[in-house]
Amino acid sequence: MRCLESIAYLFPRIWRTLARGPQTVAYPLSPIDLPAGYRGRVHIRAELCRGCGLCVRDCPAFGLELEREDRETFRLIYHPDRCAYCGQCEESCNFGAIYLDNDFVHGTFNREALIEVLVDRKRTNK
Repeated sequence: MRCLESIAYLFPRIWRTLARGPQTVAYPLSPIDLPAGYRGRVHIRAELCRGCGLCVRDCPAFGLELEREDRETFRLIYHPDRCAYCGQCEESCNFGAIYLDNDFVHGTFNREALIEVLVDRKRTNK
């Protein structure tokens, strides 16, 4: 008797759920619709970057790395696998060089493939 009550209770709910259809996004099969305020990949205007390191210092997830040889020779490296996409680097940059766009960072099996050199200033011989 208890079994019949359970079936009578569950069957209409299962039927409604199946008739309603999927409730998720169809991302792999169609483009994803990102909200307007979505913060994605970090980009930089390399000509504005001074290599001061404020963005690196203020990044809570250690997503940015600065390799410096001297005042004019440096590399700014971005690690999207560490990035929290908080926007703190954008807020910290006094020169307006770094910004977050709504580009989607795609997944990969190779972690090293994600690393991106944003700025590479080499020493100029005079």
